[in-house]
Amino acid sequence: MCYSLIQTTDGGFALAGCTDSFDLVRGADFWLVRTDENGNSLWSRTYGGRGSEGCYSLIQTADGGFALAGWTDSFGNRDDDFWLVRTNENGDSLWSHPYGGENWDKCKSLVQTADGGFALAGNTTPFDARSRDFLLVRTDESGDSLWSRTYGGQDEDYCYSLVQTVDGGFALAGWTESFGAGNRDFYLVRTDEDGDSLWSCTYGRIGYDECHSLVQTADGGLALAGYTFSSVYRSHEFGLIRTDENGDSLWSRPYGGEDWDECQSLVQTADEGFAMAGHTWSFGAGRHDFWLVKLGPENSVPDDEATAPLHFGLDAVYPNPFNAQAVSSYKLQVSSWVTLCLYDLRGQLVETVMEGWQEAGEHRVVIDAKGGQPGMAVLPSGIYLVRLSDASHSAVSKICLVR
Repeated sequence: MCYSLIQTTDGGFALAGCTDSFDLVRGADFWLVRTDENGNSLWSRTYGGRGSEGCYSLIQTADGGFALAGWTDSFGNRDDDFWLVRTNENGDSLWSHPYGGENWDKCKSLVQTADGGFALAGNTTPFDARSRDFLLVRTDESGDSLWSRTYGGQDEDYCYSLVQTVDGGFALAGWTESFGAGNRDFYLVRTDEDGDSLWSCTYGRIGYDECHSLVQTADGGLALAGYTFSSVYRSHEFGLIRTDENGDSLWSRPYGGEDWDECQSLVQTADEGFAMAGHTWSFGAGRHDFWLVKLGPENSVPDDEATAPLHFGLDAVYPNPFNAQAVSSYKLQVSSWVTLCLYDLRGQLVETVMEGWQEAGEHRVVIDAKGGQPGMAVLPSGIYLVRLSDASHSAVSKICLVR
């Protein structure tokens, strides 16, 4: 299984992951494959011990060699520790080091630091806890540990991505169940050069939102990508969040279809736009297809916003009265996070009909009184209030259900 790909300085490629094809007695090993610019294999190497190893991150080092990071149960405390392998340009091992405590530790991301050392980020299970925290390990150029830090709360916090920021500090991203709006939210932790936390931010709504990739943008801000829950389709879609250097959200966008779409990797492109990659069930040949999304520069204006309605508004719900389904139509002046909820006359929430990011323009949503849509209950006869809300507006309309 391949987990990481880089283009090498000579125009070729290097791929890393894990394999159990070359030693049927032992478990899986790290596997590094080197190719030319046409993808023809030049050489491959495996690294491991008597147990199992899994590689998740690969970089080319400043001297033209490679560094691979993941986990091992062959070395260290032998209960899944971080493992860093350093090679020369031919893939010959120079040294390797395990890092971790007495419990489960898995590395997901690796960078070479400005001073020639390394930083590894992933997850750890603290000695006195059952849930996981973010773990950041800092080493010198020989792989000797300088310090390690953990970040998180009482529940699950899972780190996927790490960058060294332009000021010499670090930013780590993943998801959290300890903080935020509920269930899982994007989780961003910003530290100084010694790993001391400067601030942390969460992003998301009620539902499952997971960040899998992080980049620092050309202006010093950050961009996070993963997947977010769509209450419109009751499935996952690509989610991209753009922040300033302090973690304050500048904008967020979903991308996807009616089925399941999950983003795993993000880059900022040369035109200062973005490219996102992952898998989709909404498009392609069916089930898990690769999906690549290219976004233009941030200063480009989408066509739908250039021709957006002049006002925010909730149009009439029809038919009204209704006995099975009704359609609520509405207008959005700007793209925003929108909720459409159903309340009884006492003001108590009955159903969240729709919640999610929507582009500027005209939209429609079906209110199903028969409980025919996932997550919606069968409604009794009566008078209800339909409320549409975005970040700065709300509108209410009354409907009557007759059985």
